[in-house]
Amino acid sequence: LFLAVCAVGIGGTFQYGYNVSIINAPTQHIHKFLNETWTSRYHKELNPDLLTFLWSVIASIFSLGGLCGALIGGSMAIQLGRKGALLMNNIIAILASILMGISFPTGLFELLIAGRFLIGINSGVGICVQPLYIGEVAPKHLRGCMTMGSSIFLTGGILTGQIIGLRELLGGETYLPWLLSSSCFPAFAQLLFLPWFPESPRYLLIDRGDELSCAKALKRFHGSSEYRREMEDIQRECFALDGEKPKKPWQLFTDRSVRWQLITVIVMTMGQQLSGINAIYFYATYIFEQAGISAEKIPYVTLGTGACECLTALTCVSNNYVGRRYLIIGGYLLMTLWSIVLTFSLTYQELYSWVPYVSMTSIFAFILSFGLGPGGVTNTLTAELFIQSSRPAAYMIGGTISWISFFTIGMLFPFIVNGLKQYCFLVFLLECSLVAAFIFIVIPETKNKSFLEIKKEFNKLNFGRN
Repeated sequence: LFLAVCAVGIGGTFQYGYNVSIINAPTQHIHKFLNETWTSRYHKELNPDLLTFLWSVIASIFSLGGLCGALIGGSMAIQLGRKGALLMNNIIAILASILMGISFPTGLFELLIAGRFLIGINSGVGICVQPLYIGEVAPKHLRGCMTMGSSIFLTGGILTGQIIGLRELLGGETYLPWLLSSSCFPAFAQLLFLPWFPESPRYLLIDRGDELSCAKALKRFHGSSEYRREMEDIQRECFALDGEKPKKPWQLFTDRSVRWQLITVIVMTMGQQLSGINAIYFYATYIFEQAGISAEKIPYVTLGTGACECLTALTCVSNNYVGRRYLIIGGYLLMTLWSIVLTFSLTYQELYSWVPYVSMTSIFAFILSFGLGPGGVTNTLTAELFIQSSRPAAYMIGGTISWISFFTIGMLFPFIVNGLKQYCFLVFLLECSLVAAFIFIVIPETKNKSFLEIKKEFNKLNFGRN
C-alpha cells in the first residue's frame, strides 16, 4: 500500500507542485529569452507591456491547462481505469517536457507556452485521478493516512522545485532548458513503477464487474488473510448501487442525495485556494528583507516555507487518529488567528526592530496551519463523501472549482494587495472563519466509516432527519 502511494504520487500531485514551483526561479532568464527572440525575429525591441503580457501568458496558461485536465480527468478514470488514466497522463508530461526543452535552442517561445499548457493538463488529470485511486485502494482504517499521500507529494514537489531552481543547480541561465524539461523524470519514474501495481479493486468490481481481478488486487494490497473484510464492504456498496452507471458532473447538481456533499466539496475547494496561502508567499520576500536577510540569501530562506509545508503534510498523517473534522476546523481557526497577528505586525513593521521577526514567525505558523487543515484534509474528505458512481464526477467538479479559483486569485490578487496592502489579510481572515463555521455545522466525522455509512450520515441533511 505504501509503495502504491509512492508510485501514483511521483507522477501525480508531485508534478503539480513541481511545475508551480520551478517557474519562479528562471523569471529573469525567461524575460531575457523573450527579448532576444523578439529582437532577432522582428529586428526591434520587445515593448515592456507586451513582455509583461507574454510572461503572464506563460505563467497563467498552466492554470488553463489544469482546468482542461480536471474536466477530462474523471472521464479518463472511468474509460481507462484509475491506473490506466495515470499511465496515459505521463505521455502528456513527456511531450510537454520536450516542447519546453527545445523552445530555447529553437528560439520559439510559442513552444514554451504550448508546453506549459500541456503540463497543466497533466497536473489537472493527476490531481483528479491520484486521490481517487488512493482513496479506493485504502482500507477504511488507513484511508486518512494514505490519502495524505496526495498532499505529501504535492508539497514535496514544491520543495523539490525550489531546490532544483537554485542557481547552484539548474537555476542558472545555461541550464534553463534542462530545468523546464525536467518534468519528464517523474513521468518516466511512474511509467516504470506503476505497472507493477493492480488497478483499483473498487473500479474492477463495481465499474467492470470483474470479481476475480478485484479479489486478486485486494490480496495484493491487504494480504490473503485480511482481504475478505474489504471485499464484503465493496460488495455491499456494489449491491446498494444496483448496477448504477458512473454519473456525469452535471447529474450531481440535480441529484438530491449528494446535494450537501457537493456543496461541501465546493466550499472546501474554494476555501483552500482563497485562504490566503498565496498572499503569504507573496509577502514572504518582503518580510524576509525587512528582517535584514540579504537578497542573495532570501531564496534559501524561502526554501524554509516549502520545507515547512512539506513537514506539516508528513505529520498530518495523524488525521487517521485525530479525525478529519477536528483537523480541518482547527487549521482554518489557526489561520484566522495568524492572519490577525500578521495584519498587526505588518502595520507596525517599522516601529520596532523585533516586529519583522514576529511577521516571519507568523508566515511559518500560517503555512503550518494550512498544511494541518485545508492543505492536508480536503482531498481526504473529497474521496470519502461520495460513493463509487459519484466519486469521479465529484473530483471533476472539485478540480474545476480549484483551477478556476487558482486562476481567479492569480488575476485578482495583485489588485487586492495593491488596494488593501497588509489589510488584505482581513479578507482572508473572514474567509477562513466562515469556512470553519460551515464545516463545524455541516460535516460529520468520517474517520473509520465506510462510504455507505458516510452517505447515510449525509442523508439526514439531504432528506431531513426523518
